Amino acid sequence: MPRKSTSPTLTPRQMEVLRLIHHYRQRHGYSPTMQEIGDQLGLTKVTVFEHVGALERKGLVLRGAKHTARSLRVCPDFTFPEDDQPGLPLVGRIAAGAPIEAIEDRQSLDVEGLFESSGQTFALEVVGESMIDEQIRSGDYVICRKASTARNGQTVVALIDGGEATLKKFYKEGNRVRLQPANEAFKPTYPQHIDIQGIVVGVVRRM
Repeated sequence: MPRKSTSPTLTPRQMEVLRLIHHYRQRHGYSPTMQEIGDQLGLTKVTVFEHVGALERKGLVLRGAKHTARSLRVCPDFTFPEDDQPGLPLVGRIAAGAPIEAIEDRQSLDVEGLFESSGQTFALEVVGESMIDEQIRSGDYVICRKASTARNGQTVVALIDGGEATLKKFYKEGNRVRLQPANEAFKPTYPQHIDIQGIVVGVVRRM
């Protein structure tokens, strides 16, 4: 049976509700409540009921038997627009040197067969030479698994003070974090705030 494409009558707000249900269920294993959907999207509970009802009528949202709580799910035959792109999402560039402004620039890097792409993997183009001793050079693509925590010694993608993005080795030292470059020409940094976005699991290089 062919998969359904995005309906031309789907409003932007209905798409937001659909995505929220899908992503919430992926993270938690159950769907959000109407109140939680409203809180996330800045909508009243009544408005959420209207959008969910419209999505049900279009066959894009299904409910459990007898409207069981937290039983909403997206029709398995529905394909979100970005799911039609092959390969891993290429979401931008990452600094291996001085941190750079975090800029998302969605394209697609087709390395299918090399790394599992289950929605938890993404690619970043490296800018800078601070990780060359780990064989990560400027112009390479790092393949990353989404994660919010890391073990000492793992190479991470992180947002640090002011929302800057950087690629470094992670070390927790007491009450502080050290981000260590793999190039003796660069000094380690000790950010006040850090938000880990992913852990590097591979490198792709053009020859």
